[in-house]
Amino acid sequence: AAFLMALVTTVHAEQGDLSAIATKLSALYPATQFNEIRPSKFDGLYEVVMGKNIGYTDSEGRYFLFGHVFDMQTRQDLTQQRIDELNKVNFSELPLKDAIKEVRGKGQRKLVVFSDPDCPFCKKLERELPQLDNVTIYTFPLPLEGLHPDAPRKAKSIWCSGKRQAAWHDYLVSDKQPTANTDCANPIDRNIQLGQKLGINGTPTLVAEDGRVMPGAASAAQIENWLNQKGSN
Repeated sequence: AAFLMALVTTVHAEQGDLSAIATKLSALYPATQFNEIRPSKFDGLYEVVMGKNIGYTDSEGRYFLFGHVFDMQTRQDLTQQRIDELNKVNFSELPLKDAIKEVRGKGQRKLVVFSDPDCPFCKKLERELPQLDNVTIYTFPLPLEGLHPDAPRKAKSIWCSGKRQAAWHDYLVSDKQPTANTDCANPIDRNIQLGQKLGINGTPTLVAEDGRVMPGAASAAQIENWLNQKGSN
């Protein structure tokens, strides 16, 4: 009983310390959004999450360290682990009806791709995806209009075509221009909003079924290795 009482007291004291630090940080830096504060692996330093950025500060919030913390005994990048954790996507909440679906082989594994039809790296990725097997791929057309002004029109035309997956692949791989009208009901605007909500500001971005995120184009072998890491973290 005495041990439990001491443990509860310690937990409450720690929560009080974190609350006090949060109050100080909000007062010192009112323009910054602090999402989470917790003790770091270093005595006297606290891990601070600001959006998807991570920093380390003292109890007064005066000094900040930015960079990666490594555990040299285990050879692990602790900061990158936290970044990956923060970037995880709740796969079950993704509106898969707004994606172009392709089943390869048995389709037992699931992979989401956020892709811009005019993104050169997305075109590179599109050439790699057919080499994957036993996977269901959900491609969310995510045109980045600021970079590719005509991408929204092309994404809508591809969606409105009779065979979306074929039209998408033909354009990205063979530059076969989509010709369908763009006035059908389509999810392109919703996909843009979804990308903003998830903090996806570059394409392509891949999401595994366990929520892990991999930005950028990758080879089929790299994607296979990444998908097979499921459950190892």
